[in-house]
Amino acid sequence: MTSIDTAAAKRAAEAVPSIPCDAEGPVFREPWEAQAFAMALALHARKLFTWPEWAATLSAEIKKAQTAGDPDTGETYYRHWLNTLERLVSEKGVADATTLKRYFDAWDHAADRTPHGAPIELKPEDFS
Repeated sequence: MTSIDTAAAKRAAEAVPSIPCDAEGPVFREPWEAQAFAMALALHARKLFTWPEWAATLSAEIKKAQTAGDPDTGETYYRHWLNTLERLVSEKGVADATTLKRYFDAWDHAADRTPHGAPIELKPEDFS
């Protein structure tokens, strides 16, 4: 379960008005969406990016997806969020594209061997 700082979430929702919200704050359809949101809050808190920088990069990612045929029904919003995270992490030199791909593949491998409903845990062999 992901714990989200409600004050930080509120500031993010004010700075990035496209975040899906209800009266209580951001809403998520799946746990991974909340986790992606929490990662962005944590990286913002560490001053990796400003919210205006985030909003501009997210907007560019959404436009790129729409150009490629994304129907913009709202169901893919947090996929764009993840792409924005990966792009900023790479642009800021936190992790390069090769490292991101390596971890993506490791998580994919770990998910394949994990029974449905069980927590996914990375193991050294997931990186081979």
